[in-house]
Order: sequence, then C-alpha cells, then structure tokens
Amino acid sequence: MHDIRFIRETPEAFDAGLKKRGLAPLSAEILDIDRRRRAAISESEAIQARRKALSQQIGMAKRKGENADALMAEVANLEQSLKDGEREASRLDEELRIRLEVIPNLPFDEVPEGADEIGNVEIRREGNQRNFSFPPKDHVALGEATGNMDFAAAVKISGSRFVFLKAHLARLERALAQFMLDLHTVEGGYTEVNPPLLVKDTAVYGVGQLPKFAEDMFHTDNGFWLIPTAEVSLTNLVNDMVLDEKELPLRFTAFTPCFRSEAGSAGKDTRGIIRQHQFPKVELVSITTPEQAAAEHERMTGCAEEVLKRLGLAYRTVVLCGGDMGFGSRKTYDIEVWLPGQNAYREISSCSNMGDFQARRMNARYRPQEGKGTRFLCTLNGSALAVGRTLVAVLENYQNEDGSVTVPEALRPYMGGLELIPAPAKR
Repeated sequence: MHDIRFIRETPEAFDAGLKKRGLAPLSAEILDIDRRRRAAISESEAIQARRKALSQQIGMAKRKGENADALMAEVANLEQSLKDGEREASRLDEELRIRLEVIPNLPFDEVPEGADEIGNVEIRREGNQRNFSFPPKDHVALGEATGNMDFAAAVKISGSRFVFLKAHLARLERALAQFMLDLHTVEGGYTEVNPPLLVKDTAVYGVGQLPKFAEDMFHTDNGFWLIPTAEVSLTNLVNDMVLDEKELPLRFTAFTPCFRSEAGSAGKDTRGIIRQHQFPKVELVSITTPEQAAAEHERMTGCAEEVLKRLGLAYRTVVLCGGDMGFGSRKTYDIEVWLPGQNAYREISSCSNMGDFQARRMNARYRPQEGKGTRFLCTLNGSALAVGRTLVAVLENYQNEDGSVTVPEALRPYMGGLELIPAPAKR
C-alpha cells in the first residue's frame, strides 16, 4: 500500500517509479480522488461545526423564551447534509483504497531500467559448471528411470503439475530441507517456525497477494487460502503489532509445502518439477527498520547463496530490472542455479526488499529508540531455497553416466551416510 502523503508531496517521483515498472503515470488520477475525498471531509466538518453552533443558539433562545423553530429547521436540514457528506467521504475513501491497493511498489533508484528479464543485470557468478564426459540427462530422465519420480501416478489422482517422489528421491528432498534449516538456524540466526498452511483473507491481503493475485492461489470452500509461500504466514507474525526497535531485526525461517495455481503459466515448464501446483520451499523472512533493510537484504541473499556454495552448485545472482520485479518488491535479487540438463541457469531463489509496502497493509509498526510515535516496519523475504528445484540441480549436476547420482558431501549426514543414489536396475 502506498503512502498518500508521499504521492501528494512528490507526484513526479511516484510517476517515475511507475514508469520504471513500465506503467503509465497515475498521480493525477490518485490525487483527484484524494482531493475530492478531503473536500467531502472538510465539508462534513464544516456542517458539524455549523450544527454545533446552531445547537448552542437554540439553547440560548429557549432559555430566553424566544422562538427557535427556524434554527431547529436549519439543524434538521443540516442532519441530512451531514449524512450525505459522510457517505460521500466514505465512498471516496474506499475508492482511494481500492485504487491504491492494486498499484505495485516503487523500485529503488538503483534498480536497473528494463521491461522484462532481458533487462536484469548479473552482479556475480560463483562455482564452476561441470564438464561432462557424456551427454547429461535432465532430472526427469534420471528420476523416471529409477521409478522414484512418478508423474503418471500423480496425474491419475491429482492431474498435471504434481509428482510422487519415492525412496531415495523422497529422502533426498527431506535431506535438502533439513540441511537448509540447520544452516539458516544454527549459522544464519533465523528462528525456525512451523506455520499454518491455511490462512484468512487478511493474511494474504497483508503481503499483497490480494486482491490482485487471487487467481494464482488455491481457495477452500470454507474461506481459507492455501499459502503460495511461507512468506504469507511468517510476515503476518507482526500483523497489526507495534514492536520496540530493540527487538529488531526479527528473522524467521520455515519449511513448508507451497501451493500455486500457476494460472498465468500455461505451457511453461510443463516437463518435470520446475513448476508445480504443490512444491516444498524453505523461506526466509526478516522484519526490520528502514535503516537496516538494505544491509539485511544483502545478508539474506548471502544466506541463500551459501546453500548453493555448500552443495557445490554453480550459480549466478542477478538484480531484477523494474519491469521484472514482483508486485510488492522495491528491489529483488534472483539467484539462478546451473542446470546442465537444460544447459541454462534457472531461478532457484528470489530475495526481495519490500520496504514498508507490506507493513502499511498490515499496520505493522515499531517504536524508535529515539523520537516519539511509531513508524512502519520494513519486511524482506527470500527462498533459501526452493527445495524441489535444488533437488533438480543436485540430480543433474551430480549424475553419473550409468544413471546413478553422487550425493553431495553436505547432504550425506542427512542421508544416513549414503554416498551414491544407485543407478536404475537393468532390465
């Protein structure tokens, strides 16, 4: 949600931020609604003041035994005018809210220009792409050969974009999640949380998923939303709260299934487990002050990258351009892991600084150590990592010519010491 005072005071900056996102200027439209809303409020306040003055005159007239019928008639007329004015002010207030809540957050000045992913800027590249002595297979070929990645069975009971992982692959997925959680809690200082997967309208509205992205989520018959990411639950831990600055930053992590309808992704990544309706993810969320947010963003991105470093996976980190960022973000780093089966880098994490955009929607504030009053918090979130995509990266990068997969050293303690996922049995 946007601060209407910021738009009043700096309409040019507001429109410049929208332009960076590839949107037309909106300040004039927004400020017109705001002006009419404030005029209606002022008119109602003037009517209330007039009514109060007339009431005093009526009282004085009655005490003197004078006729107050004309004054009372005017008061009666004002009552209806007041109701009409308050109704109009309320209507315009709702119109302003509805208009503001679907406008995306404004990119920071340092965010690069660009309309889509072509405008994203690579800022670093880590690790070495493996040189194979044989043509590397993709994760589908590797998983289906063993029978431990079963799409056909999932289609029968759930439809497309679902999978059964079995035996070693099911354990590998669990091992990856445990490894990530241990890394983020023991070394990263995040507090592990086991959050609700079903949430109310207010929770998804608070992080900016509603009303604009309702079609991208799953909704139950009795009014709940299945979380598209643990960001929803974790960020809402501070919904409608006032914290003390000394408590900040708060850092949370959670491993959950996530649910997305993928309404806008028809035809994209239909092969394999890159893009599914249900997928596991380890999420990071930070709650902090505006002054700490930029440093926290770098720290969070580093925590996500560390997972890939420990697993020995090549990756690159890019800063997204204005036209490619998510709705609520002011700046986003995408981390892309190398997948030899696709001969491409593919996104495995997005780490975003949301500024106070979500906090305004949630009314989440803090008391500064110096000064009076309260200020809105800043929120950040990131995948660290998308577990299914990490499983894909491990399978494709650690595959052997016979179809077996070497288990990365960092995961072996979580796999009962297993060093090799065996090749499929020959038939």
